[in-house]
Amino acid sequence: MSSKNPKSVKYNPQPTSSKATYIVGGLAIVVIAALVVGGILLTRDSDKPRNEGYGAVQNSAVQVTMEDAGVVRVGLPDVTNTIDLFEDPMCPYCAQLEQKHGQEVAQAVDEGKFAVRYHILNFLNRLSASGDYSTRAVAASQCVAQTGDAIAYSKFHGELFSPDNQPAENGKSDLTDEDLAKLASDAGADEKAVNCITSGERVQQAAADAETGRAALAASGATGTPAVVHDGQVVDALGNPDWVSQVSQ
Repeated sequence: MSSKNPKSVKYNPQPTSSKATYIVGGLAIVVIAALVVGGILLTRDSDKPRNEGYGAVQNSAVQVTMEDAGVVRVGLPDVTNTIDLFEDPMCPYCAQLEQKHGQEVAQAVDEGKFAVRYHILNFLNRLSASGDYSTRAVAASQCVAQTGDAIAYSKFHGELFSPDNQPAENGKSDLTDEDLAKLASDAGADEKAVNCITSGERVQQAAADAETGRAALAASGATGTPAVVHDGQVVDALGNPDWVSQVSQ
């Protein structure tokens, strides 16, 4: 056994990274930050309303008619290219679709690229404060459509889904019939439409029509609202920003 103590090993710490490593790391951070900011800006741009500033339908030749089961058609009389739009007045994603593409749709209708057949449903009554808001909004929509004033109908439809007017799901309040009538009047609907809304004369029929529309939605293959159907195919209206131009003639 040796009497000598083992030699201690001197620890000399070595740099674990070179300057090049720090530079590469810094560049990576910059690139990641640029991608994050770019993604945020891209998302913000993709949510912007299309054709912002156009507004509602404005071509006086466009007609609004009410078809069987309360389906409301808006378009030039001789246009055969048609989309079917299913929505509920309480549906926040329907509002998102209207806010993003409503003005683009209005311009396409004015230019005769297609007509829209609105199927307004009421399955979200249960989430409204009054318990029947969707049905009353369907009835109000039909009251305005009966006037034959497409410009007023288009404005009223847009206001139904505007952030200022659409009630929140499970909210504490929603719009009264008088509120709906004022929206219609402000949109340019005549006194007959206003009286139709406040008297509730179409509510019962609107409930039946909404059930028919619900069955039509299920038959279309769509799984919920909003749903856009063109030539028998469900359109990715919330995911495809170019769907309006793609379904245009």
